[in-house]
Amino acid sequence: MYTLSSKLKLTAIIFMIVGAIGLVIGFIQAPSNLDDVREMMAAEEHHGEASHSEEREANFADAEHGMLLDNEPGRNAEEGHAAEAGSHDAEHLEHKLHQLQNKPWAAIYVAAFFFFMISLGVLAFYAVQYASQAGWSPVLFRVMEAITAYLVPGGIIMFVLLALSGFHLNHLFVWMDPEVVAHDEIIQNKTAYLNVPFFLIRAAIFLGGWFLFRHFLVRNSRRLDEATDNYYFKKNFKLAAVFLVFFLVSESMMSWDWIMSLDPHWFSTLFGWYVFSSMFVSGITVIALVSIYLKSRGYLTFVNNSHIHDLAKFMFGISIFWTYLWFSQFMLIWYSNIPEEVVYFISRIENYGLPFFGMVVLNFVFPLLVLMNSDFKRVNWFVVMTGIVILIGHYLDVFTMVMPATVGESWFIGIPEISAVLFFGGLFTFVVFNALTKAPLLAKRNPFIKESEHFHY
Repeated sequence: MYTLSSKLKLTAIIFMIVGAIGLVIGFIQAPSNLDDVREMMAAEEHHGEASHSEEREANFADAEHGMLLDNEPGRNAEEGHAAEAGSHDAEHLEHKLHQLQNKPWAAIYVAAFFFFMISLGVLAFYAVQYASQAGWSPVLFRVMEAITAYLVPGGIIMFVLLALSGFHLNHLFVWMDPEVVAHDEIIQNKTAYLNVPFFLIRAAIFLGGWFLFRHFLVRNSRRLDEATDNYYFKKNFKLAAVFLVFFLVSESMMSWDWIMSLDPHWFSTLFGWYVFSSMFVSGITVIALVSIYLKSRGYLTFVNNSHIHDLAKFMFGISIFWTYLWFSQFMLIWYSNIPEEVVYFISRIENYGLPFFGMVVLNFVFPLLVLMNSDFKRVNWFVVMTGIVILIGHYLDVFTMVMPATVGESWFIGIPEISAVLFFGGLFTFVVFNALTKAPLLAKRNPFIKESEHFHY
């Protein structure tokens, strides 16, 4: 049996506390009115940061100066220009206010979804092992079950965030704003699907299905330890097959609802697969990292380098698959250059160039160069280093999917973003390693357990 060390437990709790404090600070620092926005923009200009507002304010000041001093016949025209400039300036400030108010919410949303998708990706990988009757992986089943334990608290948090958006406590989903819908014909044509009640009902169905399947898969796995036959294994085999069908449909719809609808004018038929590949490789990476950590602490003695090698192969292979989907989506849309489609990538390249192209390097180039060599897949510290880089890359992937639609050009990695990662990382660590203490680390009655223990590649 695994025992949660007090040091690891304390570290996770400290992360949660520091993260929670940072998030509170992030909400406090968010502007509450237009005057706050003006002060923040003035401070940015004072420190030499680029700001488009300086030119707008100068134009507005010139127009106002003309109104006061110019008594020539063109005065009425100048008054009109001044009024127009003032209106444009106010509209820009209002837009900036909503973006900055969204920033802490978006930071929470990105981190909450990132850690939730890891757990969901592991559940899918776990079900694949049962459905395929894989012989190499049963020694890792308890690790997979522990990581999926985060699915419930993480899913509840996601639903709360979605519900808060539906109650208009933030502006993450622009299609939830009645004023926006009233003036947007494209969103109006999607209201049969994009409406708050149906949106939350779908989320409840997805989460409820994932919770139930996870509950029964883990329960049957634990009962199999005490069973005298393979009844529960056969039950999980059938259950996993049904789950994978439900998962493929629900995950695609979830990615449309929770991520793609942040940009309600844009859509991609590859998006569900794209999000799936990201969560799948992130989940497999965490399985490898947790397994290596436990081995370093004297646990999982039955897990050998061949198991780590296979996990690293999956990390490599799914990274290539993710790149294929990323490039397919990007290349087709960029080459066709249809305005309503290409705007998605234009906004990210212009305003998010570093994280957008940086995550391609972290998610493809680095794993390709490091994990191409078969020998490196057996070196634990190499796998750990690559795994950390992959996780950072896929966090940036989620970041660039969410932030441009919610924060726009007002983004930067600050207190809310760091604090959200600390809070959810601490919560994830605490839940996962606490779940490891609930059952023996070896699924001893699995019919493939001996094959798995003696697996060598």
